[in-house]
Amino acid sequence: MTAVDAFPPTTDALPLDDAGLLRAEVARLTGERDALRAQMERRDVELETATRMLAARAQTMTSVIDAVTEQSIIGTDVDGVVRVWNPGAEKLLGRPRADVVRKQRITDFHLAEELAAAGGGLSALVQVALAEGRDVRDWTYVTATGEERTVSVAVTPRSDDSGEHAGWNFVGTDMTEARAAERLKDQFVSLISHELRTPLSAILGYLELVLDDPDQPLTDEQRSYLSIVERNAQRLLRLVGDLLFTAQVEAGRFTLQPEDVDLSAVLRGAEETARVAATAGGVRVDLELPAEALVVRGDAVRLGQACDNLVSNAVKFTPAGGRVTLTLRAGWQHADGRFGDRELPGTAPVVRIAVRDTGYGIPAAELDQLFTRFFRASTARRNAVKGVGLGLSITKAITTAHGGTLDVASVEGRGTTFTLTLPR
Repeated sequence: MTAVDAFPPTTDALPLDDAGLLRAEVARLTGERDALRAQMERRDVELETATRMLAARAQTMTSVIDAVTEQSIIGTDVDGVVRVWNPGAEKLLGRPRADVVRKQRITDFHLAEELAAAGGGLSALVQVALAEGRDVRDWTYVTATGEERTVSVAVTPRSDDSGEHAGWNFVGTDMTEARAAERLKDQFVSLISHELRTPLSAILGYLELVLDDPDQPLTDEQRSYLSIVERNAQRLLRLVGDLLFTAQVEAGRFTLQPEDVDLSAVLRGAEETARVAATAGGVRVDLELPAEALVVRGDAVRLGQACDNLVSNAVKFTPAGGRVTLTLRAGWQHADGRFGDRELPGTAPVVRIAVRDTGYGIPAAELDQLFTRFFRASTARRNAVKGVGLGLSITKAITTAHGGTLDVASVEGRGTTFTLTLPR
């Protein structure tokens, strides 16, 4: 090859068509280069903006968490090692952030015996949240000075920016004083109830003697007065019994006397009990019972009490001209709570008692409070419905003790339906 052959010809030496093509190609490549450069500059701006936004969001979250001083917020990685420790946690547990983050685990602050009883380790704290997405319950925290605090802890899983599981959030509220106050209140209720029951029993006993004494007959006026006294003493005795029952439930001393119970008979008894009040109030009570007996294993007295509470409530909440319907059905319940008449894979045999009324109804915002002790719906107060707010909490406790569920559906002004479901 000669020296001349070693160098490519310039565009001046190329034929006219080839030179034009080369210039066009160079122009195209130059344009692509400029476009790529502009795109890179835009991406740089976008990346810088996103970085600033992420930093701002992180700073905002940190500021919010640090502003919470009455609740402890503790974030951990998947192994339970602490990564977030807010001022509320410092205040509650008496440990500064620098001594905890990346150095200790969430389990280090729990009562060891309590963790062991729940299965031990981190899994004891997070197993329910792992299965259901959240969990709220009381745990015992141990402070830096060794003091034990009762804390209501909400546990939720934490994800990173890519959606992968990154750990756990533990939000705690100190309930030590509140729980102590509740225990004192229950002890007081139990004590007072016991002290009231004894004189009430004596009053009712002597009233019975006076009313039924054949040797000293009463005038009609005297009998009327003493009947009023007896009726109110019985009412007070029932209230004392309800208070004692709720105290037993709270203390974990509520027991059942199981036997075979015919629920049709229980509902007939509830209808008979409510019949006088329903007739006086102009309320119609209908029974829809199956032809065959429906028998469950349970405490006949307590199940009767639960049905009496539901029926009497329905009658009290229904104005004159309204209707209360009691329905009993056997069927099959799906895992998600749906009820059907046929047995299907995954269903369980149940019995359902429905008490439906056409009364005042309950506001939607109050439905989740109905089973709280001493709570009374605003419609009850507005319409002067008598009661102290214990019946539904008692009914809920009885239902739960039997392994059942109690549900409510209501539309204000159109009535309410309570559904009691029991296994069979």
